[in-house]
Amino acid sequence: MEHLSQAMTRLYVLLTLPRPRDERGDVPGWVLITVMTAGLVMAIWGVAKGQLSSMLREALASVHN
Repeated sequence: MEHLSQAMTRLYVLLTLPRPRDERGDVPGWVLITVMTAGLVMAIWGVAKGQLSSMLREALASVHN
């Protein structure tokens, strides 16, 4: 039983020790944010394409006149 206790203590120490930070940044996080943003833009564009195009045409026409 003492062997199990020592193994659990070692595991606890390994899991709770502070780890050195990687200075390269959070690349997977940024990739996920970029992909999710592109997906949201595509979804919104698919639902509201007609309304967005109409708003853009009206805004450009009002600036042109």
